[in-house]
Amino acid sequence: MNNIWQGRLDGEELLYHRIFQRVKEESNYDLISTNDFVLHGFAVDEGVRRNKGRQGAKDAPDIIRKNISNFPVVRPEFSLLDFGNLNCEDGNLENSQNELAKNVSKVLLKGGKSIVLGGGHEVTFGHYRGVRTAFPEQKIGIINFDAHFDNRQPENGVGASSGTGFWQIAQEGEINSLHIGIQRNSNTLKLFDTAHQFGMKYILADELFFENLPSVYERVNELAESVDVLYMTICMDVFNASIAPGVSASAYNGIFADAAFMHLYRHILRNEKLVALDIAEVNPQFDIQQRTARLAASLANEWFMI
Repeated sequence: MNNIWQGRLDGEELLYHRIFQRVKEESNYDLISTNDFVLHGFAVDEGVRRNKGRQGAKDAPDIIRKNISNFPVVRPEFSLLDFGNLNCEDGNLENSQNELAKNVSKVLLKGGKSIVLGGGHEVTFGHYRGVRTAFPEQKIGIINFDAHFDNRQPENGVGASSGTGFWQIAQEGEINSLHIGIQRNSNTLKLFDTAHQFGMKYILADELFFENLPSVYERVNELAESVDVLYMTICMDVFNASIAPGVSASAYNGIFADAAFMHLYRHILRNEKLVALDIAEVNPQFDIQQRTARLAASLANEWFMI
């Protein structure tokens, strides 16, 4: 991947470093140290295909990497290990999710911080299972930035998809989740009803404005305080199509990465219980000037800077 991790070389001293100078391409999980950021690409959009979305998200991980490469390193101890991409060439989504779960659990058991670049939002179930495998006795909280609940029941003959992740998670036990940016015009009454039945808490996109931040913070803090471990997942279709045109299902009235959002997002990233983050549904085929990929890269980099 040396042709991906490239950027402007200002110097070799620490003060000059950019992220591409601090990435180590790795394959040995035993070399992970506590607090290393450990990256996997989930180059899979089989779940998007099954969900009848716009395919192309499988090509996103490397493009997001390229957009991360040139960001400056702001923390002297920053370390990023890149374990490459997982694929799904045979259409066996379930196997790819299981592979991701296995690898993520190795990362977390070594004290690393797991970051996964999708791919479709089917990454959620695999990433969650990795967290659950590493912390089987812990109460896991999930923060999901998304326009959709992704709690559809798998269709007969189709199986799991990018829209079934939270239904699958709920089948494995109590679900402790907060879904931020939910759109009323993107979810049927059945999906809202399923969310209520599963105990999935949510904040509508219409509620995300600066004056309402104290209430939003309170709900985020309430979840964080009630769990042992936090996992955050971001579906890029939560954002307005003007800043994130390249997604599997665009939202003309999605949220913006404005001061209110960034304030909230950084607040979550600062939580010491956060061990895993993924960013899904960047679709380079529909992107414009790599706006969506650049935004996804910036969101990943925010965690690197905390």
